[in-house]
Amino acid sequence: MNYFFSLAAILFIYMTCWYCVAVFVKRNDIADIAWGLGFILLSWVSYVWSPSPTMAGLAVNALISVWGIRLALHIYFRNRKKGEDHRYLAWRKEWGSWFYVRSYFQIFMLQGVLLYIIVFPVLYMNYFRTEQALGLWDIAGFFVWLFGFCFESAADWQLKQFIANPANKGKIMTQGLWRFSRHPNYFGEVVQWWGIFLYAVSAPSGYVSVVGPLTITLLILFVSGVPLLEKKYAGREDFARYARQTSIFIPFPPKRIS
Repeated sequence: MNYFFSLAAILFIYMTCWYCVAVFVKRNDIADIAWGLGFILLSWVSYVWSPSPTMAGLAVNALISVWGIRLALHIYFRNRKKGEDHRYLAWRKEWGSWFYVRSYFQIFMLQGVLLYIIVFPVLYMNYFRTEQALGLWDIAGFFVWLFGFCFESAADWQLKQFIANPANKGKIMTQGLWRFSRHPNYFGEVVQWWGIFLYAVSAPSGYVSVVGPLTITLLILFVSGVPLLEKKYAGREDFARYARQTSIFIPFPPKRIS
């Protein structure tokens, strides 16, 4: 459909522009800021282009905007007084003469593809859903999203406060929500996308958009989220002890170890 191809074209231009900015400022980690804002852009464009804009679409776009703006600001203020993120620095050294080409395709274009898949429930719902009234699935979706948003926001805030304390330098965060999950912020983000998916269920054959929350879940659990951070702390005895006590993702009470 022209609708979906046109949205993909807009996303392609959007990510290309951010790549140009990254080259100019010499920081590929700017892609992390582009991530949340890209969801907002695609959600609202799809809503405007919708054959029959609905209250559910408006509600979902508002939720996406709150999440995306908070995430972009959080990443911006976290990184603004620091050098480029260690992951991107490692790639800068590893890729050598192919750095600019690989940056474009393996960072910005790849993120664009993943972004499109994850936001697909929103695009699908905005195009196919015609029912104006909000139903039980929508109410359930809102509360699931709200739980995830609060969980992620609280975890990020707790970690920020922990890092800001000079006495914690070199230590691992094990307090607050981090007592129950080693990655509570990632858990909260995944929950939000399952909440968004529940809005799309009411669209005709809306279940097909489950590809969105499944992608972000698998991505965080097995590719770019949890594995990279676990690898970063591998070999540290304090982290090994923390890992033995604490659930890797879904929050559970910490285990007692002798």
